[in-house]
Amino acid sequence: MDTSSTLKPAEVAVALVEQAVVKHNTRLDKTFFKAVLAGVMLSFGGLFDLIISGGSPGLTASNPGIVKVLGGFVFPVGLVMIVLQGLDLLTSNLMIFPMAALKGAIPWWGIPVNWTVVFFGNLVGSLFFAAILSKYDGLMVSDPYASYVRAFAITKAITPGWYQIFLRGIGCNWLVCIAVWQGVGAKETYSKIIAIWFPIWVFVACGFDHVVANMFSLPLSIMLHSELSTDLYIRKSLIASLIGNIIGGLLVGLPAVYFYLGDWHAGGMRDAEEARIERKTSEPSNSDTTA
Repeated sequence: MDTSSTLKPAEVAVALVEQAVVKHNTRLDKTFFKAVLAGVMLSFGGLFDLIISGGSPGLTASNPGIVKVLGGFVFPVGLVMIVLQGLDLLTSNLMIFPMAALKGAIPWWGIPVNWTVVFFGNLVGSLFFAAILSKYDGLMVSDPYASYVRAFAITKAITPGWYQIFLRGIGCNWLVCIAVWQGVGAKETYSKIIAIWFPIWVFVACGFDHVVANMFSLPLSIMLHSELSTDLYIRKSLIASLIGNIIGGLLVGLPAVYFYLGDWHAGGMRDAEEARIERKTSEPSNSDTTA
């Protein structure tokens, strides 16, 4: 019996491809609402980050690095909730769907279909959270929080060049997909949380750009009348970070296929559905029955 607490890298690669197959065969309405909830969960972490960072103007003025580290430390709670609930976040799907398509486990058209549905689901969840649970409930409408969110939009989406946001998007999803990889590789809940936490902490503290996280913070700044316009947000921040996130995901997924999946074939996984996988894993094995 295997008593190790983690999967081997090749086993993680296979598990990620199998996740993509299950997600591909899940009904699109379920995928969409899972993505909506994922947008909400990630925004919980984003709001926690804004409360820590925006509520510390004195510390920000004297030691901005410490504030970035503190804000980055609390943000990963969002991704932890997404992973443990089995929800759909675009940035992790940017890694696993190309992996599955390269191995013939899903058709190539499944990539744009899933990415589109999950993108808009994440967007709906993030906008709902920004409007209802951040603005209209009064949490972020007064200073120092409102002024911090407006200033954040300038430094995040107005001051940087398009290519800078694009490059930050690459670094972001490189780390996010490493976090997802490590979370899948850990077998026990506490280990999953720790494995996910540190790469996400790094990306937030460094200021990399996550397209879904920005769907909460930057629209919130627009709602609070920052200098950022919707048009500028879409053509500069959203598009640049999305393309960068795609490349960052590929930088984890494609090497994994090359290193670990050269002789692996999808076999009977091609038609696997979510419920079927759950039933299969819950059924007792022959050895259990014999015992």
